[in-house]
Amino acid sequence: MTNLSSTVETANLHPLDVIEQLVEFNEWTFDRRNDEELAVQAPGRWCDYSLHFAWNDTVDAMHFTCAFDMRVPAEKSAPVFELLAIINERLWLGHFSIWAEEGLPMFRHALPLRGAEKPTLEQMEDLLDTAMIECERFYPAFQYVVWAGKSPSEAMDAALIETVGEA
Repeated sequence: MTNLSSTVETANLHPLDVIEQLVEFNEWTFDRRNDEELAVQAPGRWCDYSLHFAWNDTVDAMHFTCAFDMRVPAEKSAPVFELLAIINERLWLGHFSIWAEEGLPMFRHALPLRGAEKPTLEQMEDLLDTAMIECERFYPAFQYVVWAGKSPSEAMDAALIETVGEA
């Protein structure tokens, strides 16, 4: 993702306006549903990601989710929940969960901003970068469990193989 912080003025913007500037810069499709919600479609290497930003004035916090374009069948729930535990142990920021109603794996993070006027553009760039990196990193592990029938530990081993050299 390109760094936008030096080219955009964010003073006096609503917190979701800061996100909207970043989304427009990246030419992603979005829908500003109201003053508290913004939905975005962002392309990834493995799939398109559904991003959702929600601003809460009461707690001065931004809630963020990045959902995969993948459904977890009910019969795969137990191994996927085991996979979530393994993945979440490796994360510094945010966590993965399953939206139970839809069976969607998603990355989630909340950014508390009490005392700050709004999130900075740099904070939002970092949030998006972290989410996209982690989603791209672990998407194959979810695929291995859901569609290839691998165990969570086998899926993690396969998904985290570091390549060396060039082809």
